[in-house]
Amino acid sequence: MPRAFLVVMDSVGIGGAPDASGFFNGDLPDLGANTLAHIAQACAAGRAEEGRSGPLHLPTLDRLGLGAAMRLASSVPFPGLTAVPEGLWGCAAEVSPGKDTPSGHWELAGVPVPWDWCFFPDTLPAFPTDLADHVARAAGSTGILGNCHASGTEIIARLGAQHMQTGQPICYTSADSVFQIAAHEESFGLERLLDLCRAVAPRLHEMKVGRVIARPFVGNPQEGFSRTANRRDFAIPPPAPVLTNWVQDAGRRVHAIGKIGDIFSMSGIDTLSKGPDAALMQQLAAGIDDAEGGSLTFANFVEFDSLYGHRRDISGYARALEWFDAELGKLLPRLRPTDMLVLTADHGNDPSWPGTDHTREQVPVLVAGCGTGCIGQRGFVDVAASIAAHLGVTAQGPGKSFL
Repeated sequence: MPRAFLVVMDSVGIGGAPDASGFFNGDLPDLGANTLAHIAQACAAGRAEEGRSGPLHLPTLDRLGLGAAMRLASSVPFPGLTAVPEGLWGCAAEVSPGKDTPSGHWELAGVPVPWDWCFFPDTLPAFPTDLADHVARAAGSTGILGNCHASGTEIIARLGAQHMQTGQPICYTSADSVFQIAAHEESFGLERLLDLCRAVAPRLHEMKVGRVIARPFVGNPQEGFSRTANRRDFAIPPPAPVLTNWVQDAGRRVHAIGKIGDIFSMSGIDTLSKGPDAALMQQLAAGIDDAEGGSLTFANFVEFDSLYGHRRDISGYARALEWFDAELGKLLPRLRPTDMLVLTADHGNDPSWPGTDHTREQVPVLVAGCGTGCIGQRGFVDVAASIAAHLGVTAQGPGKSFL
């Protein structure tokens, strides 16, 4: 029985979004941003030598059609990646009015976002007074700390001691549609933090803020603070049934790996595996070996984005790509004859671009197990329609299968 594996390489864009001029990092439009091409250029020029060396080396992805997809999406020159494709290949553009994680994943799963997300201004304070008061009351505190745009590691270093003294939660945001709450796992309490996020999420979701994120940390002022792995996202649910629901409603199993459970609020998901990308790769390998016939395995590898894209670390991003490519090369021979594996991305995050926000780009669509050839320039929603067609379940969204 056919199985499907949908693997999102978070932020691995290939430029050429037709509406990039309408999306910005600060005052700079994303026109010309190209995550993969600019990484490849930096590698070839010797500007990405930390922990690796030389031209960008992605033989597995290139054989699946990555270089061909990049040429289809954009005229930005890039060195290397010249293999003759051995899979189905193409690129896809997003129509949702955002370049964030939920928008990209929902649309890949068949449902474009029908509204504009709420973003908080980069001002002091960032949040409306009534919202800040609401969060403070829910926390049982006299106020909140932060109330600004910030890096998560920077703000806990700056305000962690004050948080422990006052019991006030640290609240901050970013260029994404998010409201993040950081609190000490011991002095504030992990369950109390999760309860707080759960309590304020409905108010923020009504405002069309995409995610309320719990950011627990440990440590002390003398030795420093560090975030833990107990992050939890409280995401606004998709506005209509998505691919996970289509598959589950057809009586099939759906396995989520990485952020997928948070992004879809566990809707249509039977099992969830979380952890760093290295552990997630092991879970994907286990799924390829053991997942049931007719099942969908939906995975997100986030560290391209979280560790390297936002931090504008070109060498780190290149290292992560080369690691992923090598691991993928070990998995492809283990696919069954009737399996379909789709590799794509949810947006761009060009590490050479000014600012720290995502970049509006097209994404690659590379398919193993379904023949060879060019599928052309598609919409994100066509990914969901094609997986549904492969699995023999009814697609409910606007996408069209490329199979």
